[in-house]
Amino acid sequence: MDWSGWFSLFLVFAVLATLIFTRVHAYLVMMAALTLLSVSGILTPIEALSGFSNSGLITVAAMFVVATGIHASGGIDMLVKHVLGRPKGTRSAMLRVFAPVVALSGYLNNTPVVATMIPALNAWAKRIDIAPSKLMIPLSYGAILGGTLTLIGTSTNLVVNGQYQAITGNEGFSLFSIAAVGLPAALVGVAFMLIFFPRWLPDRREKTPFGNLREFTLEVAIDGNGPLVGQTVEDAGLRGLRRVYLVEIERDNHVITPVRSEEKLRGGDRLVFAGDTEAISDLLRMRGIVPSDHDHEEAALETGFEERRLVEVVVSPHCEVVGTSIRDAQFRKRYGAAVLAVARQGERVSGNLGSTKLMAGDTLLLEARPGFVLRQRYSKDFLLINDLEAESPRHEKGLTAWLILIAIVLAAGSGLISMLNASLLGAGAMLITRCCSVNQAQKSLDLPVLITIAASFALGVALQKTGVAAVLAEGVISLSYGHPWLMLILVYLCVSLLTEMVTNNAAAIIMVPIVLQITASAGLNPEPFMFAVMMAASASFATPLGYQTNLMVYGPGGYRFSDYLKVGIPMNLLVGTVTIIILLTNWNLVLG
Repeated sequence: MDWSGWFSLFLVFAVLATLIFTRVHAYLVMMAALTLLSVSGILTPIEALSGFSNSGLITVAAMFVVATGIHASGGIDMLVKHVLGRPKGTRSAMLRVFAPVVALSGYLNNTPVVATMIPALNAWAKRIDIAPSKLMIPLSYGAILGGTLTLIGTSTNLVVNGQYQAITGNEGFSLFSIAAVGLPAALVGVAFMLIFFPRWLPDRREKTPFGNLREFTLEVAIDGNGPLVGQTVEDAGLRGLRRVYLVEIERDNHVITPVRSEEKLRGGDRLVFAGDTEAISDLLRMRGIVPSDHDHEEAALETGFEERRLVEVVVSPHCEVVGTSIRDAQFRKRYGAAVLAVARQGERVSGNLGSTKLMAGDTLLLEARPGFVLRQRYSKDFLLINDLEAESPRHEKGLTAWLILIAIVLAAGSGLISMLNASLLGAGAMLITRCCSVNQAQKSLDLPVLITIAASFALGVALQKTGVAAVLAEGVISLSYGHPWLMLILVYLCVSLLTEMVTNNAAAIIMVPIVLQITASAGLNPEPFMFAVMMAASASFATPLGYQTNLMVYGPGGYRFSDYLKVGIPMNLLVGTVTIIILLTNWNLVLG
């Protein structure tokens, strides 16, 4: 190797060390490496920036928008309501989580699937009196296993496929090509978790449901045309909520309290709840629940439904409506925001919400236009303390969103159009049909993740161009004594260990050119080796750092690092063993 090869090799180790031992964001590290490779002349500008035009990267971005459409239309809530239900124990609850999560993660990028499921699963776990710590790691692991079922299930699969196409010039893999490996691994992994995880995972539930929480009074109404009319309180899922409870029902100027589980709901009923902000946000996502009309104006804000968001504010002493009831203040007309809930000195305010007289220091939960947030930053009426950025779901678009997803899968799976075009059309359809707003689509594009993936391609190109990949490939070949099966095992182990230390996409992108050089030099079939890279980079369970979904459930589950080691190392060994056995038995490793 000349100086460019040694510099590229040094840069790889420097990137790995920085990612492992520092807290510098991965996208900054990868962009720094890209910059050095371009400035040094090792890569041309076109080569350095090739990752930003890669079809795998664009497909990942488009699928983020598709996943947002499913969430914003209430599609996930439909799934939670009809699939999760009320299990009898922890093992049954896990099984109900695995069914939708594994299936969804096969067709939606598993990162947004976990992001949308965390709040719903957290609320559901508390409602059925099961510790969230018993379900959050299974949620992440189930999504990881589901992502191995198809080529679009995880960004890693798409990135590996994109790099494989760029280096070899081949067409790439079909949508379900990896399912022959991923499906058996997923089935074995789910069975293993169902047997052992209920005992292995810790119970770290909150002991007091309202400890250290700001408790709100929330008044909502039953939509006269909604699905809750005629249902009992129990059937509607409004009984037994752990962090929000039904205080009373106001009907025809009469107050029903306490509320019986058998009480049937009527259109126009006003329901008064008490609970915390997070629980109230989940409650407002229920289909058939609408904000109560306190001031006899039109219940909906004048702006488009999809543009509303939840905002938490404190009433300032200088607010002009202090001492006035919410109804008399004509709050919605005056501020362009509807009061959903009130808390005073950390406790709920009893009585009819519309007649509540506002006092300085009251905390209000508002449904407001986006412009409200900007105005109040320069206003003396309210102090903005929490922009929840939670837009109300458009439940009437839920079926449309699911049909769009099904169309994407059928179009790509049948080979009618490419995965790139299918995902782009799907993202456009989500916007055109208003399953999600433009604002939500923009927020769904996780730029740090996308930049990390795109910039990482530069390292892969440098390893191949400078001959480093060839040198490392020769080392692996000599270490395996020319045995193809041993090469496959070594490749899997290298990618798996690397993934636990750095991001899965970075590990895959660094290893793909090396693995392709190994297969080319030894005359081996590259397909099983590429599947080994995909599986090893995705099947990362042993640490919260190895895969982004593990890190996402780390806080909500109340986990410690040791919790992942306890359950993740056996999962790594199990999935790795199943993957290697399937690849060795179903593929010819040697060409010809």
